[in-house]
Amino acid sequence: MTDVQLGMPQLPAPDYPAEVRARLEADAREVIARYPDSRSALLPLLHLVQSEEGHVTRTGVRFCAEMLGLTTAEVTAVATFYTMYRRGPSGDYQVGVCTNTLCAVMGGDAIFEALQRHLGVGNGETTEDGKITLEHIECNAACDYAPVVMVNWEFFDNQTVESATRMVDDLRAGRTVEPTRGAPLCTFKETARILAGFPDPRPGAVEAGGSAGPASLVGLRLAKGEAAPGRVVSPRSADYPSDEEAPAHPSSHDAPQRTSASDPHHPSGPVAEEGE
Repeated sequence: MTDVQLGMPQLPAPDYPAEVRARLEADAREVIARYPDSRSALLPLLHLVQSEEGHVTRTGVRFCAEMLGLTTAEVTAVATFYTMYRRGPSGDYQVGVCTNTLCAVMGGDAIFEALQRHLGVGNGETTEDGKITLEHIECNAACDYAPVVMVNWEFFDNQTVESATRMVDDLRAGRTVEPTRGAPLCTFKETARILAGFPDPRPGAVEAGGSAGPASLVGLRLAKGEAAPGRVVSPRSADYPSDEEAPAHPSSHDAPQRTSASDPHHPSGPVAEEGE
């Protein structure tokens, strides 16, 4: 007969150390004061506790609940709905490879598979040195730069297996890595604090742009009544418009991959028939 493990209810989560609690309470009150209804501050507060430990812990859930007058079940329901909130220890750099349709056929699948082999981790797993957490994500909203990789939500456009591998190696070695566009990189904890609504301390980060590419702007230009733009071509093409600067990392993946099943061990679709 197979033993049935009923388990015991978990004890209440431990609290933060007194000095950490005091510091987080001061930050939390600043965030809560921005909203007419305190519970509206839950999303930034989850980023705040994530900035403390690198993921949303049971202690962080308890803290948010106490600050907002919610139950831990209500906080957990939100924290587990949004994928930006990590549920377990994660690395200094979240490396997300887009494996949605366009990025997949332009090479995203090949990049993701290569990084899994190179780093020795699966989807959502972290390297032994605690530097990199690898995951595949659904659309980085940068299709005209496909295939795209994001590191702590900063863009690395037109990637190849080679450029993405070099990038994660540089991150692990502590070498400077600059996004294709947008603000300079910082650690995941620092990113979480910025997302909680606190000032970005990086020089020039606020002014750094992440504008859309030529293909994305065609419709906008036409809607504004501007003259029809010239033919929009791939940044990999030799006849890329002379007035546009081609991306620094052109991709060599022009041929569709045979499959878009990036990670068969972590399927994103239904795993059972409806009603089962």
